[in-house]
Amino acid sequence: MKNTALVEKHIALGAKMVPFAGYNMPVQYEGVNVEHETVRNGVGVFDVSHMGEFLLTGPNALALIQKVTTNDASTLTIGRAQYSCLPNGNGGIVDDLIIYRMKEDQYLLVVNASNIEKDWDWISSQNDFGVEMRNLSDEYSLLAIQGPKAIEAMQSLTSVNLSEIKYYHFEVADFAGIEHVIISATGYTGSGGFEIYCKNSEVEQVWNKVFEAGAPFGIKPIGLAARDTLRLEMGFCLYGNDIDDTTSPLEAGLGWITKFTKEFVDAEFLKAQKEVGVKRKLVAFEMVDRGIPRHDYRILDAAGNVIGKVTSGTQSPSLKIAIGLGYVATEFTAVDSEIFVEIREKGIKAKVVKLPFYKK
Repeated sequence: MKNTALVEKHIALGAKMVPFAGYNMPVQYEGVNVEHETVRNGVGVFDVSHMGEFLLTGPNALALIQKVTTNDASTLTIGRAQYSCLPNGNGGIVDDLIIYRMKEDQYLLVVNASNIEKDWDWISSQNDFGVEMRNLSDEYSLLAIQGPKAIEAMQSLTSVNLSEIKYYHFEVADFAGIEHVIISATGYTGSGGFEIYCKNSEVEQVWNKVFEAGAPFGIKPIGLAARDTLRLEMGFCLYGNDIDDTTSPLEAGLGWITKFTKEFVDAEFLKAQKEVGVKRKLVAFEMVDRGIPRHDYRILDAAGNVIGKVTSGTQSPSLKIAIGLGYVATEFTAVDSEIFVEIREKGIKAKVVKLPFYKK
């Protein structure tokens, strides 16, 4: 099992540590609900250094990215980031990822921890462009500083005006006494803030200064459990739950990152799927009757027929109701459609709703 560079900090803070994607990670400190509210109303810090980073360099770097991803990376200018996914050649998804354009011919791909090796092998297998690829995953740390007070709390640590970094933009600048840190606004919580990419040897200094600067704002460390409830309230997909090698981007509601203005792996298949229409779709739902939906619970129609399954579910700390995501047959995808989640062999009533669940 791998450790992040900050493992001793988490243990000293009393974090409950669990194995996650091959890493020893803090799942919670004080408790999920408290940590969730800290991010929604104040500022909290996640150590997400388990994420993977690949650096692609060379005149054909864009051509390789265009081939292996669904979104159109040609629209990226230096200092901008893009959400995308890697189709797997069979209509499914290898992974979802964020692409950063660092320089004219250089891109940073940030991938999920559980898929680092799989993604690396897949992109390498498609690299017939002579693109130089470097796997920086074991060299870099990543902190997500999230919440409405993040900018105010962290401004003293950098010469960059944090309030001017727009969503899905980034700066390479000084932060917490370290030069050349990536400061990006690509949060996964829906409450604002930004991410800090730095070397493993630098992250302890960054962590200490972040907590020093954030102390007057009530900053707290936040575990992966609250990260999951926060992202679910926004309806953000989690790889391995809501998307995987068996789900197409169109079924997952990711048509907005599937651009047919270019050729890419699976483009023809997905184009045909779009024309014919998908047979199932990922929907958001709220429980009407009492019960908490969980991953892999069956979804039924009023007659008790199986029409799909739950991919993510929880009791929403912000909304105080049970919410979930799941794939259902297309005829049940309209907002306000009545569906039933099978909990302890009983169909518990729910209704399809529009995302996000949490509205600021």
